[in-house]
Amino acid sequence: MTNLKIIPLGGVRENGKNIYAVEVGEEIFVLDCGLRYPEDELLGIDVVIPDFTYLQENAEKVAGVFLTHGHADAIGALPYFLETMPVPVFGSQLTIELAKLNVKSYEATKKFKEFHVVDAQTEIDFPDATVSFFKTTHTIPDSLGIVVKTSEGSVVYTGDFKFDQSAEEDYQTDFARLAKIGSEGVLALLSDSSNAENPLQVASEQQIAEEVLDTIRYHENRIIVASVASNLKRIQQVFNAAAASNRKVVLTGHDLERIVKTALSLEKLQMPADDLLIPIKDIRNYPDNELLILETGRMGEPIKSLQKMANNQHRSIHIKENDLVYITTTPTTAMETTVAKTEDMIYRAGAEVKTITDNLRVSGHGNPTDLQLMMNLLKPEYFIPIQGEYRQLAAHADLANKVGIPYRNIFLTTKGDVLSYEKGRLLLTSSVPADNVMIDGIGVGDIGNIVLRDRKVLSEDGIFVAVLTINRREKRIVAKPQITSRGFVYVKENNDLIEETIKIVTDITEKNLRYPEFEWSRLKQEIRDSLGRYLFDQTRRKPVILPVIMESSSKKRNF
Repeated sequence: MTNLKIIPLGGVRENGKNIYAVEVGEEIFVLDCGLRYPEDELLGIDVVIPDFTYLQENAEKVAGVFLTHGHADAIGALPYFLETMPVPVFGSQLTIELAKLNVKSYEATKKFKEFHVVDAQTEIDFPDATVSFFKTTHTIPDSLGIVVKTSEGSVVYTGDFKFDQSAEEDYQTDFARLAKIGSEGVLALLSDSSNAENPLQVASEQQIAEEVLDTIRYHENRIIVASVASNLKRIQQVFNAAAASNRKVVLTGHDLERIVKTALSLEKLQMPADDLLIPIKDIRNYPDNELLILETGRMGEPIKSLQKMANNQHRSIHIKENDLVYITTTPTTAMETTVAKTEDMIYRAGAEVKTITDNLRVSGHGNPTDLQLMMNLLKPEYFIPIQGEYRQLAAHADLANKVGIPYRNIFLTTKGDVLSYEKGRLLLTSSVPADNVMIDGIGVGDIGNIVLRDRKVLSEDGIFVAVLTINRREKRIVAKPQITSRGFVYVKENNDLIEETIKIVTDITEKNLRYPEFEWSRLKQEIRDSLGRYLFDQTRRKPVILPVIMESSSKKRNF
């Protein structure tokens, strides 16, 4: 019996950060390598990527990375993965081109070249498994599902998908291929759960295109459209509507320009008019009713860019009176509060807001009917819901049970769980490291819980700094304490509070200087403790307290 393990290293009990390891014999097949955008409480964090510890410890086994589509939740962490494990990368033509853009923009991997283009007809033979692919429908062309065929049966990973009977050719699902995979025997199905708890019918892309056209056609002033950069279907719909409404389109971000250029060169985007796109510097040459600004924001997320536009902080575009801001993304539950605040900012700037979800249920992910159809086509023995928070995974598990999969064969996993096929059964046997790795600037994984806790305290209660100079030899204070506060209280309006803190610091320092054995750590800790108690008693706040003590004789600073 071949050794077979399935290990979700991300993408379960969270939205995004998809990465799943399928270990067959002496080889590990990595399915997707995505990132996740941080929630508000992850202050200062740019993105969150998976923990690659298990894969790094077994690097000699990793056969390659197999990608389902070109969104950040599937390819965003690839540069960080390839930095330490430069293994072959497989994906459809568009997915590979977008992955190349991602990888080449990162200094450590810009010379990586081992990309391989596959399609729905490709089969790749390895010693213990065969990897093949099938076409799926998502909001980006060339999306694929992945089949890892083993002697025990196939492990199938759907990637992000939905079923749309009116989908255009580049977006169509291959139902015959799905039925064939199911007839050959599927041991385990890993299936997208993002929309599992919402029974409403998802609008077809044809309905969405009509909605986008109606919105753009009938507005009489400037339009700012917010979209995800890699949602090429939505971008195509916006281009078509702009051309039909005699508007010029301005692309505001470098990431968007690169993606559009790449998609146009591969004919995955069609330009409905030769002069549709204009450079941002030419905006003043056109009246507002002939302009459409397409904003996707940094790394493809537009909401924060809209906030900057509303607050006159954007580098190029400011929202003004009578603008229409058209939000064509569907926010996750975690982002709903942020979107609501953004809409409020836009209204304050004098503009109008419309969202694509006002009239339609819009999603690139299948609803419960789609999810059950996928199960009925593939007929898996075991089912592993993925890509979703716990409630979505649980809802998907219930859907699976209703089509005949017993609960004992359904696994609600958490990151790092190891499912092993032993003695004819798939079992949860152990776990591997699978923490979140946070990216902050150029730092990878150097921000931990302690730093995040300090950032949270600083954001809520500020910092309180006490600076003084002492002479240990003469056992005296050379310069009386100087107090600085940021984000805590305004010093000039709290003289009594400041004077009392100066007295506290002075008394503690003089006491410590009289001790036979002077200790820097003891002095600083006593200052922190005493100031902390006093400031909390007076303000009910707990700022970060930083004593800065300098010694005049040695000219050394002790922090």
